Amino acid sequence: MIERLGIMLVLGVLTTHLMREIIKRLDILQKHLNRQVILFLALTFFMAISASAVRVEILHRFNLLLPDEISILERPNVNFFVSKLLLILNSAFSYFLLYFIWNLIYFMYHYVTKSRKQQLDTLRLESLVKELELQTIKAHINPHFIFNSLNSIRALVDENPQRARAAVTELSNILRSSMQADKAETVPLEKELSIVKDYLALENMRFEDRLKIEYDIDEDTLDQPVPPMMLQTLVENAIKHGISKQINGGVVKVTSDFRNNYHELSVQNTGYLNGYKNGSAGFGLSSTTNRLSLLYGDKAKFEIKQMTPSLVEAKVLIPANGS
Repeated sequence: MIERLGIMLVLGVLTTHLMREIIKRLDILQKHLNRQVILFLALTFFMAISASAVRVEILHRFNLLLPDEISILERPNVNFFVSKLLLILNSAFSYFLLYFIWNLIYFMYHYVTKSRKQQLDTLRLESLVKELELQTIKAHINPHFIFNSLNSIRALVDENPQRARAAVTELSNILRSSMQADKAETVPLEKELSIVKDYLALENMRFEDRLKIEYDIDEDTLDQPVPPMMLQTLVENAIKHGISKQINGGVVKVTSDFRNNYHELSVQNTGYLNGYKNGSAGFGLSSTTNRLSLLYGDKAKFEIKQMTPSLVEAKVLIPANGS
């Protein structure tokens, strides 16, 4: 009796360990719930039959079968293999119940653990999004830009009052858009472009002839959704790291077009990368990469490169609306 119990215990430990390995190898816990249930029952049935067959074989070889089990094997006019199969099926039901309970506990434990992990991941993601939104808003309200704009406006108050009033409106539009940047995930390019034009108009007051502005905008792209203040961030980066560092100034060119099912936005400026690569030139570019990743995953792309010895391009590729 002790031998039989020991055999059952060893078989139980070995087969449950084997089941756990099969579950991991087949990645059953990551499949759809309906498929999990089917695989769960199939695995339980298979292991119950297998364990019962091994048990019967061991007991038979070592003469540990009980009298009623021996009687099943030695039935007259019944093939030996058929008798053994009946004996296996007879004990398989008990194994099925044991493995069913074991698998149920195993699956429930991992289901609860997975649910908790997903909840934690969701909370972390929400926290990261809020943090990025806050940092993005702060990044767009550049104090130096505001001070420079106010100084330029002050100089225009007596010299050109009409331009000064327009500049106040432009600055107001930019500040309002910055404060509303967290209200929506995307805005139409047309709205974003109007902010960029206000920003460049203000910077044009400061740089005057040193800043040349060019636009190459496909009108069909104006209704395409883009992350708010993203294009403005790229333009601000072009002014800050490009034009402002050039004695003779330079050009800032904003382009929007469709390329191979992507909406391509690019900002080109006179200047040099100085070793910076793909978003490493400060928070502005790194936030662009993070926002694109959060909104589009790996479907969107961002790169910044030295196009020519004196021209830098920052380019964003966003899946075209409906593609």
